[in-house]
Amino acid sequence: MTKPMKKIAVVGAGNMGHQIALQFARCGFEVACTDTSAEMLAKAEAFAADWSAKQIAKGRLTPDAANALTERLNFTADLAAAAGDADLVLEAIIESIAAKRTLFAALDGICPARTILATNSSYIVSSRIADATRRPDKVLNMHFFNPALVMKLVEVVRGPHVSDETVAAVLDLCRAIDKVPCLVRREIYGFVVNRIFAALTREACFMLEQGVASIEDIDKAVKNGLGHPLGPFELLDLTGIDLEYRVLMERFAETGDHRDKPGPAIVERYAQGRYGRKSGRGFYNYTE
Repeated sequence: MTKPMKKIAVVGAGNMGHQIALQFARCGFEVACTDTSAEMLAKAEAFAADWSAKQIAKGRLTPDAANALTERLNFTADLAAAAGDADLVLEAIIESIAAKRTLFAALDGICPARTILATNSSYIVSSRIADATRRPDKVLNMHFFNPALVMKLVEVVRGPHVSDETVAAVLDLCRAIDKVPCLVRREIYGFVVNRIFAALTREACFMLEQGVASIEDIDKAVKNGLGHPLGPFELLDLTGIDLEYRVLMERFAETGDHRDKPGPAIVERYAQGRYGRKSGRGFYNYTE
């Protein structure tokens, strides 16, 4: 049995980060959510307050429980204060290897030797970050899915540098926050879900670009024929077309393989600032 964790730090207060922090807090953990942006922290704190109010209104949370949750969830711009005594730090910043390596090197100097350093990255494997620290055996991927308050799956990706103890502790932690862990036993680009999703979206975009079927009909086919809750274009709008574009471009920069480049349907919308739900328009129009 691994020692239960109590204190969690989440670095990055964006859409994924603040929902992950809230999920930890609602499951009884002491959580600090930190970001360099005061605006992002304010939005994250407002989201948590609004979520709690809605849960009270629906009878899913008592006022006392909501107050206790608020006391467990702290928003701060001070990285050292957030991570200095954490049992686990989860990074949820931009998909940039350089930025992540800089952050993990800083966290290595801030955190106690026992602290596990996890990345929520959906593509960047931890072996590309771990050597920025003096604790590579405690660095791994812990990949949540959007929206993190709802989606049950967490991919726990084990690199060759990760210890058995670290893997066991993170699998236990996933279960403690009411998530279903999927252990990815070796590093592979895109892990499990995004490799499958990439194949699906690549074919969906190809059929759209070739005029085979409309956005709406492709989404209807996937939902009603394959039983998916969202079609590929609906899901791209939810996760962010800008994220899809950056991930594919970074992959192309690594491989030089033109098949890894984003297709015209993605490039066009990225160039127009149509990132999906976050911008009001993507493959669908959310402004109406």
